[in-house]
Amino acid sequence: MENTTPHKKRPFFLRRGPMENVATALIAIGFLMLFQPFALVLYTYSLVTLLAGTVMFIIVSKFPE
Repeated sequence: MENTTPHKKRPFFLRRGPMENVATALIAIGFLMLFQPFALVLYTYSLVTLLAGTVMFIIVSKFPE
């Protein structure tokens, strides 16, 4: 028998695909901040950005599809 109830869409911040993309972008931004030679403040916060993106990716990868 077919399920006739409408599928409720999850909010953006609870969907796995888009949030994995956000986490990956955050990791990429952290790498760019780490390897740029211009601003010391960007270098200072690069590790925090990398770690935040990594932790976010680990958490979001557990979300349902």
